[in-house]
Amino acid sequence: MRDFLVTRRARITPRQAGLTFYGGNRRVPGLRREEVAMLADVSADYYTRLEKGNLTGVSDSVLEAIAGALQLDEAERLHLLDLARAANTSPARAARRMVPQQLRPSTKLILDGMTDTPAFVRNGRLDILAANTLGRALYAPAFSVPGRDVNLARFRFLDPAAHDVRLHRSGRKHFRHPAIGLLDLTFETMALEADEGLTLTAYTAEPGTPSHDGLKLLASWAATSQRQDSGTRPA
Repeated sequence: MRDFLVTRRARITPRQAGLTFYGGNRRVPGLRREEVAMLADVSADYYTRLEKGNLTGVSDSVLEAIAGALQLDEAERLHLLDLARAANTSPARAARRMVPQQLRPSTKLILDGMTDTPAFVRNGRLDILAANTLGRALYAPAFSVPGRDVNLARFRFLDPAAHDVRLHRSGRKHFRHPAIGLLDLTFETMALEADEGLTLTAYTAEPGTPSHDGLKLLASWAATSQRQDSGTRPA
């Protein structure tokens, strides 16, 4: 919480916040704590306590006021609420909520039926619960450690400066696959309404592009690898 709030207020100048600035030396690049408190209509002591991580009993209305003062976008506002919710959840309660999620057979059939589209199902922790053949091939480096569950957050980054956040519902990604090379793919994420917290992610490429040809090559590579794996398994 401290790192997130400090980085958010550091990027806003008094002028951007609508405050009168009379010049002089400022020890911080953006807003001071007391300025954020004033904009959020809370006491400076209370805001300082929140920024230091003491979030006991903080209300959503106060968090919304702080989000407005810091001019947070939708993703940042949701992230702020999630940080507060996590801080107010006891370890015992969190452990009770972490029930292993299972993929329904019908969802698995849909996933496996998407033979021309790399796709996988993940949960809110970014654990991959299941992937079709092409999806496993596309994320081959992530699946390369045998006996280890695949978590995309752990795979992609563990950087203490990764405090910029955004919603990741659709867009374009550039892959550098170890066997295929560069792939420029678009993706869509779809919430599985019957399975709370689970999301289906699928990739595609524009027809007639090198990436579209690359996906066909990836499918051939995946099929070859699958046959080789089947041939080396003991009876």
